[in-house]
Amino acid sequence: MKKILGYGILVFSITACQQEKTIDSKTDISVKPYPTSQKGTQQDNYFGTLVDDPYRWLEDDLSADTKNWIKAENEVTDDYLSQIPYREQIRKRLENLWNYEKEGAPFKEGEYIYYYKNNGLQNQHVLYRKKGEDGTEEVFLDPNKFSDDGTTSLAGVDFSKDGSLVAYQISEGGSDWRKVIILNAEDKSVVGDTLVDVKFTGLAWKGNEGIYYSSYDKPKEGSALSAMTDQHKLYFHKLNTPQNTDELVFGGPTTPRRYVGGYLTEDERFLVVTAANTTSGNELYVKDLTNPTSAFVTVVDNMEKNHTILDNDGSKLLIYTELDAPNGRVVQTEVANPTPSTWKNLIPETENVLSASLAGDKIFATYLKDAISQVKQFDKTGKLEREIELPGIGTASGFGGKKTDKELYYSFTNYVNPGTIYKYDIASGKSDVYKKPAIKFDLANYESKQVFYTSKDGTKVPMIITYKKGIKLDGTNPTMLYAYGGFNISLTPSFSTSTLILLEQGGVYAVANLRGGGEYGETWHVAGTKLNKQNVFDDFIAAAEYLIAEKYTSSDHLAIAGGSNGGLLVGACMTQRPDLYKVAFPAVGVLDMLRYHKFTAGAGWAFDYGTADDNAEMFNYLYKYSPYHALKPNTAYPATMVTTADHDDRVVPAHSFKFAARLQEYNTGKNPVLIRIDTKAGHGAGKSTEMVIAEQTDKWAFMFQNMNLKYKDIK
Repeated sequence: MKKILGYGILVFSITACQQEKTIDSKTDISVKPYPTSQKGTQQDNYFGTLVDDPYRWLEDDLSADTKNWIKAENEVTDDYLSQIPYREQIRKRLENLWNYEKEGAPFKEGEYIYYYKNNGLQNQHVLYRKKGEDGTEEVFLDPNKFSDDGTTSLAGVDFSKDGSLVAYQISEGGSDWRKVIILNAEDKSVVGDTLVDVKFTGLAWKGNEGIYYSSYDKPKEGSALSAMTDQHKLYFHKLNTPQNTDELVFGGPTTPRRYVGGYLTEDERFLVVTAANTTSGNELYVKDLTNPTSAFVTVVDNMEKNHTILDNDGSKLLIYTELDAPNGRVVQTEVANPTPSTWKNLIPETENVLSASLAGDKIFATYLKDAISQVKQFDKTGKLEREIELPGIGTASGFGGKKTDKELYYSFTNYVNPGTIYKYDIASGKSDVYKKPAIKFDLANYESKQVFYTSKDGTKVPMIITYKKGIKLDGTNPTMLYAYGGFNISLTPSFSTSTLILLEQGGVYAVANLRGGGEYGETWHVAGTKLNKQNVFDDFIAAAEYLIAEKYTSSDHLAIAGGSNGGLLVGACMTQRPDLYKVAFPAVGVLDMLRYHKFTAGAGWAFDYGTADDNAEMFNYLYKYSPYHALKPNTAYPATMVTTADHDDRVVPAHSFKFAARLQEYNTGKNPVLIRIDTKAGHGAGKSTEMVIAEQTDKWAFMFQNMNLKYKDIK
């Protein structure tokens, strides 16, 4: 069973508030002259339209000119941030918030119970283990010792079925290119050579013989971080053999796919392969490993919908699918003839979005109702046994395990409650608190409220707003509006240590569930893709207008933020409505919509975006909203801090470089335009605690300064 390092939940502990001092924003902070960003003469012809791209040279991350530009921009940013009078107080406050012991949900492998833990401010979580609940705790893997500066992270851990072997991935400097190291779990001795140049993969054990993994051929020319990758392939690596002799199992020139994944059913009888050329929809294949001569059997032969095999009972396959069910359903079929025409419904589609998992030979159906979790337990015939009583309104996750498990561990969180881990008895349905963070902060002073506002075309969109109880709706509250809106990803309630800084300053944190996400299934997703992408921006703009109309805030006190596809969201909305927000934070954003598909695995995002090469209509649509191209000369834009990292090989930093250079060129007025470029960091996953605190410090300091906030230094 795959184990994921990231918990998606941030919890905190702080000392009681004894002292409070108010520090004013400085009115005399100045921005050093922006670096000279040379302009080239590059022009591209798209269906007869000539498009200037004067900052094309910033796409070359290996050039001295680009490196000098990065250094100069960081010097300007550092100089500005260093002048903010309460920046150090914010950093100390965040450090205090982070400094507590936190522990993740345990999982059993062989004779051991494993779990992640951080003693407070460690840069990376440590993987511990013990024999049984009362066993002696020992460190199993400590990523803090992988590198001196904490920038090498543990990116995935997978055990063989008997728990005797483990394969783990490491990411260096945040890169998606990984290394895989295999250990004997008992004595932690290394088995065989380290696998290199592995990307976008899980690790699936075939007995103790070896592992399946996926990767691309690493680019032979240009930058390994930005060059386009194609033909994702599934390999089998037999232990103690050279990597260059690994067997190609699926993919390659004859079946070009950008994303290929492989995993085994729990009994290890079937190898399951998913193949897709975008991030949504996949083909599905299965191979019987008990028959050495067996070929792959096609379960689904098109990429129109998402499907996965959850489990098998002998020759019966249990499948999650969105075929003829955009909100998802669970079906059963026989491997001898597994095509959709033979599928039998076990858990039919409902009005709420379904995700399914298994543990203790039961099916756990997690539903999203207006972005809030509901969990039901079914037997393997699809009979409902119970709805699990959750501790409140929020996000529940972790309902997975082995067939023989008698209990499982799940976590529950929301915007005003840190994640608590519960131990759940599968037979009785009883939940008990297993681990609760020791906090010294009165969370009862804060509350969340879900509202539904109306977008431009009349669509009702949900948003959860979090604030201190008794807040005055007078339009002066500093407010952060956050969203994503893409790739079928749902934003569900989760606690953030960093956001507490805003809340305790009397601020408001709002998260909007825009179209393009998965909160209401594939229909909601598709409504925010390709030629419907403007719906996403309209939804976000309408959220801002709602917050202003209801006097939670005003344009002078509103910041917008989003990362990756959410960075595109912020870039598009700040160019379409620059008057609506005071501060903007486009993070690791997709900002050049005409060229995104020419870098790394970006071509796989075409389901959501379309490409400028598709046809004239698609080009014109992208060209109109592409943030880099939508910037206009002599325009007053919000105070903006673009953030990216030099090792981001998912959304290459060239997007942010080009956008920031043009924004600095075109912006008028006094609002600063900065770009903050992390070094030895990637798209976000695996960042050290020190780097996260530093980035969050600068974000809040920049926002508060540009809203002229009186910062209350709470100790």
